[in-house]
Amino acid sequence: MSSIPVIAIDGPGGVGKGTLSRLLAARLGWHLLDSGAIYRAMGLAAAGAGLLKAGQAMDEAALTALARDLPLRFAEQDGQTRAYLGADDITEELRSAEAGQRASQVAVIPALRAALLQRQRDFRRMPGLVADGRDMGTVVFADAPLKIFLTASVEERSKRRLKQLLEQGASATLAQVETEIAERDRRDRERSVAPLLPAPDARLLDNSGQNIEETFRVLEGWARDTLGEFFCCQ
Repeated sequence: MSSIPVIAIDGPGGVGKGTLSRLLAARLGWHLLDSGAIYRAMGLAAAGAGLLKAGQAMDEAALTALARDLPLRFAEQDGQTRAYLGADDITEELRSAEAGQRASQVAVIPALRAALLQRQRDFRRMPGLVADGRDMGTVVFADAPLKIFLTASVEERSKRRLKQLLEQGASATLAQVETEIAERDRRDRERSVAPLLPAPDARLLDNSGQNIEETFRVLEGWARDTLGEFFCCQ
């Protein structure tokens, strides 16, 4: 598998990882892994099974068992990737702030993360993979030839997230979003397994003052520098 190249893009929420990963995968003609979608789906499944009730301690054994048999699949439909949990289309639900918070809750469980590890690694197929997440370069694809860690200030990420929520018709304030992002950052950094941090050999970029196009140009340049042969026929 190590012969199949991977570009691992990690970082906290609100840095544009999803959009940038899709752009880079499309540019290369590679497969795409949105690992956050897997954890968000896990959070939705856990809530649906009554395993994430407020004020109730998480049943880690039950959550891990659910993760092992998570009936999640992705399908291309009309040029878009749709996500299904069993027979239910959960594509829109995955984008909600609530799904993100639930994902962060379940992601702290070491056994659950282990249960989802191979599911993520199975996305590694020829001709290559762009993997978007929080531990792609440190755990899931530690042998990736190009590891990128994106960051931005909490203030900037909150503004981006609020804009996204309002465009989706959701009701939120900047203060609420800042609180949610800061709390998720704390959980992601402090979890005992695969905490959010850059790999030692990752290339770092703070894109607080950049738009998506500017950041993409930087990432594309890094990809050309590291994996130039894969651009030969583009």
